[in-house]
Amino acid sequence: MAGMDDDGQPIGYQILPRGTPVVTRDGVQIGTVAKVLDNAREHIFDGIEVRTDVGTVFVDAPEVERITDRRVTLTIDAAEAAQLPSPRGSLGRMEQSTKRRAGRMKRWFGG
Repeated sequence: MAGMDDDGQPIGYQILPRGTPVVTRDGVQIGTVAKVLDNAREHIFDGIEVRTDVGTVFVDAPEVERITDRRVTLTIDAAEAAQLPSPRGSLGRMEQSTKRRAGRMKRWFGG
């Protein structure tokens, strides 16, 4: 018989649906799953994007303690969750832009 605080059955990140509640280790719901990030080729869980009241944040895989059919539980508390960064998509675009500029600089200077 399941208790009142039963967080559900463990599931794989591959089937984690959008809208699943995301809860800190101290029991505060910070938002819901917006997107699951992984390296599909290597089958590695990278983290999740979480939709919060103040925008979307990125939760890195090591900060995810447990994924169940009812919620995602984090290894961090609510104070730490308040410091989570924006999703890496914008950072990734910046890194790609920087690499393109570096490639042009090498060509200009014979690198």
